[in-house]
Amino acid sequence: MKAMPRNAARNAAAAEVEPYRPELVDSDEPRYLRRQKPVEIRRKKFGGKTLSFYKNLFLWALVAGALLVAAYFGADFLLHSPKVLLLKPDQVEVNGNHVVPREAVLASFKQDRGRSVLRIPLEARRNEVEQIAWVQSASVQRVLPNHVRVEITERTPIAFVRNGSELALIDAAGVILDRPRDEDLNFPIVTGLNDNMPRPDREKLMQNFQEFIRAAELIRPGSTDHISEVDLSDAHDLRVVMAGFPGVNATQAVTVHFGSGEFNGKYRLLVENFARWQAKTGCVQSIDLRYTRQIPVNADPNGCTDTSLEKKR
Repeated sequence: MKAMPRNAARNAAAAEVEPYRPELVDSDEPRYLRRQKPVEIRRKKFGGKTLSFYKNLFLWALVAGALLVAAYFGADFLLHSPKVLLLKPDQVEVNGNHVVPREAVLASFKQDRGRSVLRIPLEARRNEVEQIAWVQSASVQRVLPNHVRVEITERTPIAFVRNGSELALIDAAGVILDRPRDEDLNFPIVTGLNDNMPRPDREKLMQNFQEFIRAAELIRPGSTDHISEVDLSDAHDLRVVMAGFPGVNATQAVTVHFGSGEFNGKYRLLVENFARWQAKTGCVQSIDLRYTRQIPVNADPNGCTDTSLEKKR
């Protein structure tokens, strides 16, 4: 075996036994092995809430308590104080009534005497006021501190109606009304309906009556003053008793059958031909306008004796 050179052997031995060098250890020491400055941990008191938080919470609790106390005493004042109680009839203000007696409206608030106006059921009182026959609609409002205001819209009658042995009034909706005292009214009389008839049926008949009145006034203004009575008992034949015609010298009452519609054309025909019919017959007692080709004049057995037929040209 060949021997190694002397220098090479010496270098190998030096590499195996290299002396300890502290400066190399310090410079190569990992950074994470150095001692770090300890982190100071501060623990919060009162479960993590600061003192200012609890001060604000306490102030808000005081405010809420004060509001509750104020609300309690305020409600007690509004519900029980004499200053908000309905004590006298003059605390109920009634507007819009001309026919409806004030006493009839006050009767609806009789049970509210001594009660706070805030506890009065306005909707219930409105319904009670609208049960009065002459009241078409009403509104009820509180006027603080202790008043109630009632606004009334009254019904408008358009005709007299024979209600049994008495003569009452009736409006466009078929509501029968008592006649007010000391009122000078001039309306035609309608017959053929009464209290026993359902109101929707009366309303339908009154619509037929209004349609005829509008047609008569459109064709000859002032005709309503000559309409004495309108019989609505037959839905297919509106019968009208007229006391003369505008511009025509006729003193006797005439019964005219207008049928169930086309009142404009029929009333025009009546006005344009009545004078000629009167001149021909001498006395016109009845006219039947229900037919298209001929017009019976004086076909009724009573009154004038002439019963001629007028042919329509």
